[in-house]
Amino acid sequence: MFSTGFTPNAEKVAENYSGYAFNWLITKAKEKNFAIVASFIFNDEGIFKNRLFFVKPDGQFSYYDKRHLFGTTEKDALTAGKERVIVNYKGWRILPLICYDLRFPVWSRNQNDYDLLIYIANWPDKRIAHWQTLLKARAIENQSYTIGLNRIGIDGNGFTYNGMSMHVSPKGEMLAEAKQAHECIQTIELNKSLQDTYRQFFNVLSDADAFSIL
Repeated sequence: MFSTGFTPNAEKVAENYSGYAFNWLITKAKEKNFAIVASFIFNDEGIFKNRLFFVKPDGQFSYYDKRHLFGTTEKDALTAGKERVIVNYKGWRILPLICYDLRFPVWSRNQNDYDLLIYIANWPDKRIAHWQTLLKARAIENQSYTIGLNRIGIDGNGFTYNGMSMHVSPKGEMLAEAKQAHECIQTIELNKSLQDTYRQFFNVLSDADAFSIL
């Protein structure tokens, strides 16, 4: 919910493809010549969803609707998504997820279908230890580069957010971390060949249990 902060007031703030938030994403991706990932409350013909957009510089985009809604706050206001979305960009298969999804490892389980895991979040300060631990766990168990992007500041509900955005290697090593309560821009290089080599050498994914998600 990058344009509003976390809010259950879906009907009041929801936008569609003609709205400011979506068109800002399209404009910025083209202007800066990079892909950009963000979510906002989307009005899908009267059905409200926390919809993440992965927007490419050429204006092409994919979207993912948040699967795990946080308590009655979100469940009463929004409709949950049903499908994961894998985005292909610059030779990378990317799984973008939203905030509370981080707590549910089955939903992010790598079935040899992605190389990069991204979480965008409004993750409060009082549970930041969970954020740090779970991001490392998701990276290790899925043998995937994992990026967690979190906001800072105080929202309209009085909740404090201290950021602590992180970039974790497939081995669970911390490659980059934002300072606490510090807004910043970081440039990070991902090495897909190193990840591929690690997966071949220590092939955990091939031993994982087969399953399907209903």
